[in-house]
Amino acid sequence: MEIVFIRHGHGEHLLDYPNRLNTVHPGLTEYGKMQITILRDQMSFNSEDLILVSPTKRTIETALMLTRNNKFTITPLVGPRMFPQNPEFPFLVCDQIYTKAEITNQYRDIEVQDFNLDCWGEGINRIEQDLFEGYAKLLMDWIGDKYKRVIIISHDGTITNYRILLGEEGLTRNDFLGEAGVYRMMIETL
Repeated sequence: MEIVFIRHGHGEHLLDYPNRLNTVHPGLTEYGKMQITILRDQMSFNSEDLILVSPTKRTIETALMLTRNNKFTITPLVGPRMFPQNPEFPFLVCDQIYTKAEITNQYRDIEVQDFNLDCWGEGINRIEQDLFEGYAKLLMDWIGDKYKRVIIISHDGTITNYRILLGEEGLTRNDFLGEAGVYRMMIETL
């Protein structure tokens, strides 16, 4: 199976950095939208692809622009996650995820998958590593061997955490994809 990680485009919270990191639900900037438009022209999506999206405005906007429709699934299990984990780092408001109610009100036609877990508060951002790994394994088991390609539209820290969970070693912040970055990996069927 191929897993394609896509990092959202330039977000409003990065304008006047670091002063806007406490912006609630930042969307894409005009520059970020341009990045995603360029990326869209370089990618193709199949109806058989599973597309999982973080429950933040900037990732949902990225997914809507890339897929040109609402054929994706929002899940808090690919929401923002700090990397490396450090409980002393402050929680950044820009990483606050939408609530399930906000998603269903704003994006009525988009599927939500949360496995009935209570993970809508802070999401997976600062949870203990073993709990994150349990949630991530639940998601991977659900994916199983039903798809040839899984596309995950998320955040640098989350993508790096999943890459490690899927077997990569020695990753650091230097391995972050950056705005509208793409990383592909082949894995054995789950």
